[in-house]
Amino acid sequence: MLLDNKTAVIYGGGGSIGGAMARAFAAEGARVFLAGRTQDKLDKVAADIRAADGLAETAVVDALDESAVDDYVDSVAAQAGRIDISANVISHNALFGPLLQASADDFAQSLASIAKTFLITTKAAARHMTKQGSGVILHFGGTDDVPMPNMGNVQIGFNLVESMRRQWGCELGPSGVRLVTLRTGGIPETMPDAEEIAPMKQQMVDATHLKRAATLADVGNVAAFVASDRARTMTTTQVNISCGALVD
Repeated sequence: MLLDNKTAVIYGGGGSIGGAMARAFAAEGARVFLAGRTQDKLDKVAADIRAADGLAETAVVDALDESAVDDYVDSVAAQAGRIDISANVISHNALFGPLLQASADDFAQSLASIAKTFLITTKAAARHMTKQGSGVILHFGGTDDVPMPNMGNVQIGFNLVESMRRQWGCELGPSGVRLVTLRTGGIPETMPDAEEIAPMKQQMVDATHLKRAATLADVGNVAAFVASDRARTMTTTQVNISCGALVD
């Protein structure tokens, strides 16, 4: 299997994206540690993994609390022996709407929380990965060359994360640590199953070259490959899994 004997930590592991990654990692042999704020959501993903004979453990962790994250990662490393994969897919709390109407304080606070959580979780993983000489840090979302109106600081937040990813990539690369972002262009099945949302979902599909949008299973499968040693040449880059909706 792709991730035999690997240890993966996923912040936001109870969410749709985090859960998809966790299920795929476990299916490929990884021992998965799910962190998040809501125990019930974490338990549901862990139960799915265990039902498929996978290994999963959960913990309530605030990914904005540096001491809590450091203690958690240290405990995982002590228990599992190493940290091979770290993925932060917590909700960004970004602000939609025209920038002209944005509150300066809300705008700045939202971006500050994004920067803080990615700095905290990456530092925690990097401390262990640099010592062992290997590891993969995954991001999700990516950037788009064509901005859209009324997106507030959503794309700006993604750009911030990507800038951090580039900087971390050049600093951690010599220690054998890889950083990769998965970029989808939208996943319809993560959206509410409501009649008014249906046209938006169809627009996502129509925008693709393959006339189908990426699924959660697609996200998990690609994440598992990227995190594996078969992708050992891939770092400081985005992996486009948008079915052609985003053209490189």
